[in-house]
Amino acid sequence: MDWGKVVYVFFTLMSLTTAAGFLYHNDPVYLYIATGVNLISTLLKVGVRNLLSAELLAASLVADLHLVPAFFTLLFSADQSAAIALTIGAVIANIATVAFFLIESAKTKEDI
Repeated sequence: MDWGKVVYVFFTLMSLTTAAGFLYHNDPVYLYIATGVNLISTLLKVGVRNLLSAELLAASLVADLHLVPAFFTLLFSADQSAAIALTIGAVIANIATVAFFLIESAKTKEDI
């Protein structure tokens, strides 16, 4: 078992589920956790040389660029609807990341 891949997939899925958790329970702590986990997930994707590594990194950066402003919007202006809208964009980007990862995994299995 490739433990590096396990950690990589773990943080990818955690970034999706924590952002979705904020949509269910609109607490700034949830959004803070979602932002932190997503930033860790992005850092893990830097330097990866896989088939769809550029697409994976780009989708993760899109999620970061939605979650960070959502957190600051919620924290400083208390505009909950704007934070939720930005988080929905991050969830969509994280779903794309999971889709890219599944495609990459299927391609890797074909090559073996």
